[in-house]
Amino acid sequence: MIRLVIADDHPIVRAGLVALFATEDDLEVIAEASTPEEAVSAARRENPDVVLMDLQFGPGARLTGADATRQIRALEAAPYVLVLTSYDSDGDILGAVEAGASGYLLKDAPPHELAAAVRAAAAGESALAPVIASRLLDRVRSPQVSLSSREIEVLELVAAGKTNAEVARELFVSETTVKSHLAHIYSKLDVTSRTAAVSAARGRGIVR
Repeated sequence: MIRLVIADDHPIVRAGLVALFATEDDLEVIAEASTPEEAVSAARRENPDVVLMDLQFGPGARLTGADATRQIRALEAAPYVLVLTSYDSDGDILGAVEAGASGYLLKDAPPHELAAAVRAAAAGESALAPVIASRLLDRVRSPQVSLSSREIEVLELVAAGKTNAEVARELFVSETTVKSHLAHIYSKLDVTSRTAAVSAARGRGIVR
């Protein structure tokens, strides 16, 4: 039996997943979590095989799904983490993979694909939705237009309306470092301004 923890802030989503897995003889939901913090606690307490993790939670959450994934994967006898989300930007994908997620699926995945991904994750295998695998392959094939994870972090904060000083404070770096990252971003995206960089990155699916 593969034991699961479901982490999602929407009760309806959790209920649907519980109902789905109840139809599978080898899958059992042993706990639910509505926040990233609850997900980490449940993973520590229940010792599941797989944690199904959303990436974005409500405004009250101190952590993101990627943060929780990193903490869960650092546990002793850590369970595998399978991301199930609505977001498919490069920043979301890279953040989850770098945090240690074994797989990445979108919420419109058909039920049989989701069940198969859970089994693959429990077996220590990678489970990527086709569109996600394609996106990662594109990054490998076109490294000249790929931003680093740190550059994506900077650009996401810029897209959220943060000034260079605010970005620097949030990332615990100097303003000079932020300006250096922005210069590299402008060069890679062939733009000359913050607004153009955000627009180009959104057009390429790099940020939301």
